[in-house]
Amino acid sequence: MILIYYYLFINLLSFIILGVDKYLAIKHKWRISEKTLLVSFILGGFWGGSLGMVIWHHKTKKWYFKLWLVVAFIIHFTLLYNFYFS
Repeated sequence: MILIYYYLFINLLSFIILGVDKYLAIKHKWRISEKTLLVSFILGGFWGGSLGMVIWHHKTKKWYFKLWLVVAFIIHFTLLYNFYFS
């Protein structure tokens, strides 16, 4: 049950920080680092990150963001599969 809450939290966080970074980009203010965004994906926020990229139209032209979303999904899918079915 805690794992579900964790994934909900990290995905919501990824979605929000992508939106905040887009807002900051529009306002020409100090931005959230790309490393922070990518780390949020790796920590499990790949669904929120994907949704944020689509909704906010942010970082969609950066190929490595799309790559890291796929890598993060594969990592977490593999970990969860091994955790529940091994």
